[in-house]
Amino acid sequence: MDNEPDTTAAARGAGPPEDFAVVIDTRGAVMAWGAGAGRLLGYEADEVIGRPAAYLLAAKLPIALRRHLAAREPWTSDVALRKRDGDHVKLQLRGIPLADGGGGTHWVVSPAARTYPAAPADAGTAELWDLTLAQLPLPVAVYDHEARFVACNQVMSRAMGLTQEEMRGLTLWEIYPVPPLDEIDRLQRQVVRTGEMVFREEQPFRASGEVRDHAWSVYLSPLKDRAGAVLGLSAVVIDITEQYWARRRLAVLNEASTRIGSSLDVTRTTEELAEVAVAGFADFVTVDLLESVVQGHEPQPIPPDTEVQCRRIAQRSVLAGCPESVVRAGDLDAYPPGSPPARALSTGQGAHYRAGDPELRGWATASPARAESMRRFRIHSVMMVPLRARGVTLGVMHLLRHRTADPFGEDDLVLAEEIAARAAVSIDNARRYTRERRTAITLQRSLLPERLPRAQAVDLAYRYLPAGAGDEICGDWFDVIALSGGRVALVVGDVVGHGVHASATMGRLRTAVRTLADADFTPDELLTRLDDLVIRLDREEGPDTRGQPEGASGEVGATCLYAVYDPVAGHCDMARAGHPPPVLVAPDGTVRVLDLPAGPPLGLGGLPFEAARFEVGEGSLLALYTDGLIEAPGRDIDVGLELLTEALRCSAAGLEETCDEVMRKVRPDPPADDIVLLLARTSGLGAHQVRVWRLPVDPATVAGARRMASEQLAAWGLAELEFATELIVSELVTNAIRYGSAPIDLRLIRADVLICEVSDGSSTAPHLRRARVFDEGGRGLLLVAQVSERWGSRHTATGKTIWAEQSLPH
Repeated sequence: MDNEPDTTAAARGAGPPEDFAVVIDTRGAVMAWGAGAGRLLGYEADEVIGRPAAYLLAAKLPIALRRHLAAREPWTSDVALRKRDGDHVKLQLRGIPLADGGGGTHWVVSPAARTYPAAPADAGTAELWDLTLAQLPLPVAVYDHEARFVACNQVMSRAMGLTQEEMRGLTLWEIYPVPPLDEIDRLQRQVVRTGEMVFREEQPFRASGEVRDHAWSVYLSPLKDRAGAVLGLSAVVIDITEQYWARRRLAVLNEASTRIGSSLDVTRTTEELAEVAVAGFADFVTVDLLESVVQGHEPQPIPPDTEVQCRRIAQRSVLAGCPESVVRAGDLDAYPPGSPPARALSTGQGAHYRAGDPELRGWATASPARAESMRRFRIHSVMMVPLRARGVTLGVMHLLRHRTADPFGEDDLVLAEEIAARAAVSIDNARRYTRERRTAITLQRSLLPERLPRAQAVDLAYRYLPAGAGDEICGDWFDVIALSGGRVALVVGDVVGHGVHASATMGRLRTAVRTLADADFTPDELLTRLDDLVIRLDREEGPDTRGQPEGASGEVGATCLYAVYDPVAGHCDMARAGHPPPVLVAPDGTVRVLDLPAGPPLGLGGLPFEAARFEVGEGSLLALYTDGLIEAPGRDIDVGLELLTEALRCSAAGLEETCDEVMRKVRPDPPADDIVLLLARTSGLGAHQVRVWRLPVDPATVAGARRMASEQLAAWGLAELEFATELIVSELVTNAIRYGSAPIDLRLIRADVLICEVSDGSSTAPHLRRARVFDEGGRGLLLVAQVSERWGSRHTATGKTIWAEQSLPH
């Protein structure tokens, strides 16, 4: 029953030569080599004589043949042989045993002749019927009422690898005790017992006399006499291998459509492609992508005369550990011009090769490791399929066979190209998604502070965790801003929306907060001005609202918490715009959620913000966060707040350990939104670091102010700053006396910088200007700006404060 495609010599119309003859000695080595064998297989006599005959086999011998060899009986069977160029050929051979003088057995192997019973000269209907059964190209067998073998035609005998005499009187299971024939044997007994026909379709398996797997349809029909009594049964077997593999290809295609592309991850998508291909029709599969694709860039056309660099992303094998691979996953491989993978990449067309094809042999022999792998695992068929999507090539898929006897054919190539096309679209989508997500995250992180500022007033630690999916990247941000007078501003905010647009809006708001903070606005005033900015952004960049009532569209919005900690006064002023309230841990371990007025979210407009002041002792811990930390599907916000307070109450002393404890106990898994956590442990500036003098409104006090400042610098060991400090004190006090009003205070603060402040009761702020040649004034603030690191003014509840900072000497 040999009706395979053109993988055999007989199917191509060229059977084994008549002078094909091989003699094998008792040791299993080739003893004599006929000229026909040399022409067919490509070996010269001196290349095979003395070598084991098993070297010539391309597949295991059929089980029936091995039984005859062990019994030293003549045999006729199909045998798969390997040609010198690596190709395979299947022949029907006959073996004749010859006894030698030492009790061993030599074997003479020659082509098997096909014989059919001759038709009688005057054949009647019965004779024609017998001839039909005998010469029917389908395997047919007859069994008696006990399901024991009676007779069969030649095709069945050849498929089983046994003669009728050898099978007569035996059950099917006794003839060939290999699954699934145990189930067929049971069904045969069922047919003779019930008298009803049974149809059974079997998965591919290898019959006793076959060298490759076949799929069969088996028809078991009862044989009855005129009275209806069951005398036996007939078994008709139809080879449905091609139909089976056609259905299998459709199943593989369906599996590919459901399995490949389950996630927007390039590596996982390529692994799914390799898994489907190995499970479907290949023994070893690799997926290589262009290096530009791996890096997230747009792939460019590949000229045919250039070397191509690809990175191995995934590989799968029927063997554990992928021993066939010569390139590890993640490593680069170079394809020389004209090689099969380079040709597939440059032309965008797939191709399949036999082991003896010159193109494949040249590419394999150029790499000793690849050549050794093909020889060791007897890889006999290779297929190269490009991965193309949207008109560009992303990579190439290698498919190899060594366990499967049949080489790749055109049907396999069509199937592989269809699977590769579907996978390529998923890979390209994953690549584009990864690039956009990386862009969004890079933008978002670039807009956040790279490192927290060093401030003597607070110790800081933070955690920032973006959401799981790229499209869910939000606009959460935080900031720490050093203010005048040793104060520190702590900011946490969350922009409405997702993706790059939310990140860009977050960057604008963060910049605006820093600008407004530099102007020393109070928390409630800062949020009011930030609210105006959000409304303006919404009107300029939101949807077109012309013809609609005046107001914000709600497309741009945010929440924000702004806190200013004063280490000298020991208090913290806060205001929030629709943001979760902060948590304060007192030095004695008491934890409380601060009762801070909520305020409306930014972008609504027309509603006021209210600030509150809280006493914060030295060593207290402030926790600021975004709602992504405490909100989770199926969990109430109050539960999240309770978990947060519990984590802060039981946390370790170190800020980094506290951050880890909070994230472990409170963070949703997986997070549905960005998470920001900012912890600040406060430090105070005691009396030994701050000195304040009340000055009368009298120009004569300027000299005394300079002297008091000099004495204090000497006490602090900062005599190097005496000249610049005296100049700053002189100019600021003089301006306060000349242009300000009582009360006038001079304050020196020794923190991480030296701060000089002069406060008065006037709200008029000074301006730096360039004095003309004959002007009597206008040079004081210019001198202050030149001798200080930075300077500025801020409004207070009773007036204003002019300040200047100097760096401390090393």
